Amino acid sequence: MLEQQDLFAEQLPPQEPRHVERLRQVQQGLPDDLLLGTTSWTNPDWEGQIYPSGSPAGEYIQHYARVFGAVEIDSTWYGTPKAAAVDAWLRRTPDRFCFTAKVPRVVSHEKKLVDCRAEMEEFLQAVEPLKPRLGPLLMQFGYVSRRADAQEWETGAEFIRRLAAFLEDLPHDAFRFAVEVRNDRWIRPELVEVLRAHSVGLVLNHYYTMPAVDEVFQRLDPVTADFLYVRFLGDRKRMDEYVEDQIRRGNKDRHWDRLVWERQKEVEHWARHLKQVHEQRGLQTYAFFNNHFAGYAPGTLGGFARAWKEAP
Repeated sequence: MLEQQDLFAEQLPPQEPRHVERLRQVQQGLPDDLLLGTTSWTNPDWEGQIYPSGSPAGEYIQHYARVFGAVEIDSTWYGTPKAAAVDAWLRRTPDRFCFTAKVPRVVSHEKKLVDCRAEMEEFLQAVEPLKPRLGPLLMQFGYVSRRADAQEWETGAEFIRRLAAFLEDLPHDAFRFAVEVRNDRWIRPELVEVLRAHSVGLVLNHYYTMPAVDEVFQRLDPVTADFLYVRFLGDRKRMDEYVEDQIRRGNKDRHWDRLVWERQKEVEHWARHLKQVHEQRGLQTYAFFNNHFAGYAPGTLGGFARAWKEAP
């Protein structure tokens, strides 16, 4: 546990939030085709850390984009964004800034890739103005438990069948896509072959139900597109319980303002393997970090950037 440790607690000029300059510095020297960000920017707990204290929520994105080069838009999972929101994202970020976005849950979770062409087309039309600053669109799928369906838990066969049919209709010439699954056993040749046939990326996710990055590469070649998409997610339920307990005990005032779990060795392990693949394959690499991984997504991102630069 990291009860009091803060990797980015150096003194900074008073006009800057306390972690901004350190995070800028640690990202200097990284390759241009390595895009680092967090899974959402709408976090009031980052005021005083990434955003100036008292910042209106509508201004978070412009402060965020001064520190990081990319972001994964989480809000699109809840529904297709309005044109005014997309326009604001573009106006408040520089031309070099990259967006990725989650495909709405009505497609992935509610309709489960069946009879959802209209919803998918609506979403693609909504995010099209983000091009050419738009990275892959993330299709995130939930975990299927053994109790719910033992055969599907084991093979993912029905999911792979639906996915193959769904991918046939996507405009792959206009957008790039990535697929995230959370069942370890689904990382199998049948899934990889379907994704590779359409140049859709397989997400490498550091999630408590999934194998580590080196285990995935030992099992098969998971590179299915001309990019890598990586997510550091953690265990949401366990982290929420821990942070709430710390707040009750008076050890924390805010939920997501500092690292609380020591996971840097895991981050270094992933950074070494990803850097090797990146350099050998020449792949554009996206890596996004969630607060639930270690308590503070920007802190994990900074640790990853440092580990990448230090990796042989």
